[in-house]
Amino acid sequence: MKVLVAGGTGFIGSYLCRALVNDDHEVTAMSRSPAETPEGVDSAVGDVTAYDSVEPAVEGHDAVVNLVALSPLFEPKGGNVMHDRVHRAGTENLVRAAEEAGADRFLQMSALGADPDGDTAYIRSKGEAEEIVRSSDLDWTVFRPSVVFGEGGEFVSFTKRLKGMFAPGVPLYPLPGGGKTRFQPIHVEDLVPMLAAALESDEHVGEVYEVGGPETLTLREVTNLVYEAERKGITIVPLPMPLARIGLTVLGAVPGFPMGGDQYRSLKFDNTTADNDAGAFGFDPSEMTTLAAYLGVE
Repeated sequence: MKVLVAGGTGFIGSYLCRALVNDDHEVTAMSRSPAETPEGVDSAVGDVTAYDSVEPAVEGHDAVVNLVALSPLFEPKGGNVMHDRVHRAGTENLVRAAEEAGADRFLQMSALGADPDGDTAYIRSKGEAEEIVRSSDLDWTVFRPSVVFGEGGEFVSFTKRLKGMFAPGVPLYPLPGGGKTRFQPIHVEDLVPMLAAALESDEHVGEVYEVGGPETLTLREVTNLVYEAERKGITIVPLPMPLARIGLTVLGAVPGFPMGGDQYRSLKFDNTTADNDAGAFGFDPSEMTTLAAYLGVE
């Protein structure tokens, strides 16, 4: 199968491209500018926000994987309007190009809680993108993962940046709401085989899968693990959510500050699955990689 992976040079994309090549597929990684690709992977230049840019890249492929995404952890350059431009409009362009090129399969990376009426621009744009995929003529599959960790990912480093924003240079760590927001971190090497399997089997067509790792951790627990792995002691103190809202809203207006009101709102709801669909791909969640094991502090 000839597979185009949009966002194929990114964190998850580079892992997926290697996995697909190992499964004997012909793989092309598309990115906005020329970039190095894993061995055996072709490259193509394409910007999902411009249809004329992605159309020639999609041509000739049997399947398209859309991994292009902005981070929900930080406010994008250009403001929250970029979520709509990249996630909704970008998906619309890829779906249109895939349909016109005669591709059969389309795999969409979405997010837990994706909802056109959601509380953040990220969640709304992901929900609107899902609607475009599900109303297409393609054989589609949608994935909604919790936060993904692994070599090259940003989730672990996010906890350090958060401290640098709220309490630089001191051992105290004020966490919004005391760090009660819950996550279900999934290791990239557990997630990628599921993505590959979804492309390779018709049983996954028309399905939406919510997947997470083997355990639920609060932001406080994640932070403690990260600093334990670095053998650094910190003291976590609760930052009341109203103060976090004011701080992030005000600082978000400062050019270059990486967070804003949307990030405050995202910390108000959990990022966990109701029912982990990892079993649909033969995974026993209890045997998947934990964040602690990855960090070497299990």
